[in-house]
Amino acid sequence: MIFRDDPATVRAWTALGGDADTARAVAHESADGCLPARLPVRELARATVAACSLAAAELLALRGGGSPPAVTVREAAVATAFTSERHLRIDGRAGRTFAPLSGFWRAADGWVRTHANYPHHRARLLSALDIPDTGDDEALTGALARELADRPAYAIQEAVYAAGGLAVEVAPAPHGSPQPPVPQTASARAPRIDGLPLVETPLVGRAGAVRELGPAALPAEGVRVLDLTRVIAGPVATRTLALLGADVLRIDSPRLPEDEDAHADTGQGKRSALLDLTDPGDRAVFEELLASADVVVNGYRPGALDAFGLEPADLLARYPGLVVAGVDAWGWAGPWAARRGFDSLVQAATGIAAVEADADGHPGALPAQALDHGTGYLLAAAVLRALTLRRETGAGRHVRLSLAGTAGWLVHGIRPGQRGGQAYEPGAWLTEAPSPCGVLRYALPPVGYDGAPRDWARPPGRWGRDLPRWT
Repeated sequence: MIFRDDPATVRAWTALGGDADTARAVAHESADGCLPARLPVRELARATVAACSLAAAELLALRGGGSPPAVTVREAAVATAFTSERHLRIDGRAGRTFAPLSGFWRAADGWVRTHANYPHHRARLLSALDIPDTGDDEALTGALARELADRPAYAIQEAVYAAGGLAVEVAPAPHGSPQPPVPQTASARAPRIDGLPLVETPLVGRAGAVRELGPAALPAEGVRVLDLTRVIAGPVATRTLALLGADVLRIDSPRLPEDEDAHADTGQGKRSALLDLTDPGDRAVFEELLASADVVVNGYRPGALDAFGLEPADLLARYPGLVVAGVDAWGWAGPWAARRGFDSLVQAATGIAAVEADADGHPGALPAQALDHGTGYLLAAAVLRALTLRRETGAGRHVRLSLAGTAGWLVHGIRPGQRGGQAYEPGAWLTEAPSPCGVLRYALPPVGYDGAPRDWARPPGRWGRDLPRWT
């Protein structure tokens, strides 16, 4: 079933500065049963991909001098891409998702959600709770459960945060949502998400000389993207830009290893190199890359990279035509802004986990890491729109989004929309191909304008194995 005039798509596109009538013309092909949830996850997912597809079509038309190609978004493709990490197979093995110490735990007065997928986060969680790491995950799971059950949820959150770890108190369901019986007494301590902007443009650079982007077969062909992102949201954005023709170079610190399975999922179309910005030689290489970049995408906490001269205002002062894009967990102002965060934690701390709780009151989760993926597609769309505006004005700009802003839109700004269609089957949107990581089964990209690439031009390589230079 095909339908148009989707309100969520209109909202996403106008948040990016686009014209509402353009968004109303997007065709959506529905798929029954995809991304089931109490909250309108299905609507969020198709709208974010639609906005990204519109931005790609707009930039392609501007570079070619013609009319934008028509946009059709297929919900089956979207649902499969939004769960790409779950569909991933590496030589037949399922990719790693959540570690044993990541999850929901009963506290003395409610629930907490922990995130311990990375070794340093695991170590800090256990250290904050005075639990020795024996390496026995089964025993540690029991010890963690016993320790957390005796402590108040808010105290756990603050103690783990002070130690550099990741845990949040599960907040009650927001006002007006179905609220299962999840005990919670500290709603005032939860981060506020109502009223958070979906997309922000806090800075616009002055007009300056920029690299000319001439006619091309793909919207972002020839665009150089310096990728300073990790985990899901930022890497989803940059793998989408790579799909659309950009030369994407991910840079990581050699002291902060990435999970190889996560990189196999989000490294499609990109290259990956290591630079230590505290080392003068590596810093010089980074500055050379920066001087010829069109886009910098930063997925670190606000202020985390300012010491390296990567504060957006400084970057735009040095390179007026640069597009600086940022994504963080909790928003860009307020007491939570500087905190570390992941999709699962934002779901817990904003009441989404309470909305999705089961009949027994155990907190639940969305059917996908929808805040990550949705924000990723919106971030890619914001970059593409910024490149469109740069071509017209010669000025770069700073655009930024947050998982909390997307959560606020999901909870407060989207209503259930058009449903129905054929039964959802992911198989048509999965493929298999060899890669340096092994034989991969992976989700195909959902970007849907006429003539859009069906797959990435290159598979993911091994993390950190490429040279730090543009192709």
